[in-house]
Amino acid sequence: MPSSGKSTLGRRLANELHYRFVDTDKIVTREENRTIAEIFSQSGEPYFREVESRALHTIRPGNALVVATGGGMPCFHNNMAYIKATGISVFLDLSPEVLAERMVAHAAHDRPMFNHQDPELVEKLRHRYELRLPFYTQADIIIHGPADEQAVLRELGNWL
Repeated sequence: MPSSGKSTLGRRLANELHYRFVDTDKIVTREENRTIAEIFSQSGEPYFREVESRALHTIRPGNALVVATGGGMPCFHNNMAYIKATGISVFLDLSPEVLAERMVAHAAHDRPMFNHQDPELVEKLRHRYELRLPFYTQADIIIHGPADEQAVLRELGNWL
């Protein structure tokens, strides 16, 4: 989900593992030469999801990488199957209330599907969370609540 800490925690985890960090949102914005919000507003979500899936498939398995995906990526174009086939997937499971608090605290303007000033933000996040949960729960590792890189490393220990 947005604001779950994928990029922040991913960078820290990559550093701990001595891996390279890749953020698929950065790949998309570089390839498109537009922000994600601009892609959504100018070309629509279906186009964005196609570009996002192509970006995912540019990442080849077998590299020492930690990859942060966009929050919706596992839910489209059979991306979750690709993620699981090429690596270890981690779901950072935070409540919609915590996600909303983070969005408001950071005045997140880069969330094209959510407005941090929306009085119905928690309800919208809850709805999106419920829709995405069947995809997210396919992850190899599920971390409930806020986590740091050490918690994820402990969980990864069984997989590495």
